[in-house]
Amino acid sequence: MALSMAEIGEITFNIIYLTFIWMFVVKMFLKRKNVQKEDWKIASLMMLGFFLLAFGDTGHVGFRVVAYALGGLENNATLVGLGALSTAITVGILYMIILEVWRIQFNKPRDILYYILMGVGVVRLILFVFPQNEWGNVVPPLEFGLARNIPLMIQGLGVAILILRDARAEGNTTFTNLAYCIFVSYLFYTPVILFVRSVPALGMLMIPKTMAYMAMAWIVYKAYFSISSEKSITATPFIEK
Repeated sequence: MALSMAEIGEITFNIIYLTFIWMFVVKMFLKRKNVQKEDWKIASLMMLGFFLLAFGDTGHVGFRVVAYALGGLENNATLVGLGALSTAITVGILYMIILEVWRIQFNKPRDILYYILMGVGVVRLILFVFPQNEWGNVVPPLEFGLARNIPLMIQGLGVAILILRDARAEGNTTFTNLAYCIFVSYLFYTPVILFVRSVPALGMLMIPKTMAYMAMAWIVYKAYFSISSEKSITATPFIEK
């Protein structure tokens, strides 16, 4: 089966992305000795979060690459659906981890807002067990696609708003940049959720959405694991003040 240029482009990007994200997960693990003692808890949580992201996306984009090799997405819909389920689970847990990182970094209590955002993540995980998700389809049904992505948007954007508010108040550019990356990821992801069934070409927006996660991995590595990391991570070279 001949592949279109769009399919070749997707496969190429997926391989590059998986190589990149796993490289940074491994680099974080190997460079964990560089983490400052006071930053160890946050660095460990973020390393766990990106490991889960890499693991889930190996199922997601990795299975899509395999599906293309085996004759196309539609001919391997179950494989593609299982990959979508894997990343749906791990990205939700990633945002739970980032919420806990926010709480530790900015010395916040586990208040009602914290539990609401955690609860939204749990509700989303429960939604995955319903058969209406049709995990065996390449494109999920609109109703349950929205049902499981609206909680993710509440969770992710809620965390990003909290991080941006407190990071800007403290002049912490590392966390400011992380918040911006989350916003960028949702900027490109939202049209895909809403309109990809009627305009399949919008699926290409998943590329810049995924690049935002790549930027997040780089920011975290640079701030905590790089040998040149500052003891105080109130600045990173990602943006200029």
